[in-house]
Amino acid sequence: MKKHRHASRRTLLAAALCTVIYAPARAEAPYPNRPIKIVVAFAPGGGSDFIARLLAQKMGERLGQPVIVENRPGAGGNVGASMALKAPPDGYTLLLAAASYTVNPALYKLSFDPLKDITPIAQLARGPFLIAVNPQVPAKNLQELVTLARQAPNRLSYASAGTGSIVQIATEYFLDVTGSEMLHVPYKGTSPALTDTIAGQTQVVFGTVASTLPFAKSGQLRVLAVTTPGRLPALPDVPTTAEAGFPGYTVTNWHGIVGPKGMPQDVVARLNKAINESLQAPGMDKGMASDGLAAAGGTPAAFGTLLEQEMARWQALVRKRGIKVE
Repeated sequence: MKKHRHASRRTLLAAALCTVIYAPARAEAPYPNRPIKIVVAFAPGGGSDFIARLLAQKMGERLGQPVIVENRPGAGGNVGASMALKAPPDGYTLLLAAASYTVNPALYKLSFDPLKDITPIAQLARGPFLIAVNPQVPAKNLQELVTLARQAPNRLSYASAGTGSIVQIATEYFLDVTGSEMLHVPYKGTSPALTDTIAGQTQVVFGTVASTLPFAKSGQLRVLAVTTPGRLPALPDVPTTAEAGFPGYTVTNWHGIVGPKGMPQDVVARLNKAINESLQAPGMDKGMASDGLAAAGGTPAAFGTLLEQEMARWQALVRKRGIKVE
């Protein structure tokens, strides 16, 4: 009897040890369980920074974790992009990609593959550029501007925020589509480009809504068209480029979120859902409209397709026009 009791104790002890040894490790808390970082590859205060901060607040409310914006400017956005895309693909470091993201591969030698090294998550917003002229330019509409540029190639000059900027690319694309020529005058930023166009040092500028609209409202610039298929509510009388006679020309100023390649699908789905819900949250439409943007949203696949199409379009244009970053 005593021997049987000892055997039973040994059996129970062995079973208890097995339970300890083979007990599964405690599962990690569901994603996200710590703050999320959105890298903005431009300086604070610009359009990309504005929309990132607008989104971060709404995303944080839906994900239950703080969403922090970190500015990493440099090399036309490539410094921040490289840093974000080389982070662990765990969903805690994301990149806000702007339209210039699809231009840079044609102009710079990158340390990453802009398509293969990413996980598309969602497009955030879309909006037009404003085609504006100094009021002294004798062109009341887009057809007249193109006629002037064709009659006297390079007599008119256009300002941009710098060689290789999306503003230069948008303008060069317009010149290519319309078979006209203007002299490019690059500046170090949007503000001096607008200032000199207002002063008459340059005659034409393709500006973002946020930067250009105040000068259009004050009469310091004349807006001839918007570059998207739909009119801008803030300028209801200004036609689209298609309505102005150039249906082959459309350029969108867009923003979206991507992450490093290899992100888990459940994390991508969680982020995509949070972004789409955030874009529909109260106040987002008004906030975006103040910057001339409208909510986009959609699936990761749709955003990935946009990136591929834009990259192919700008690479072809850069080769054809011989655009180079000095």
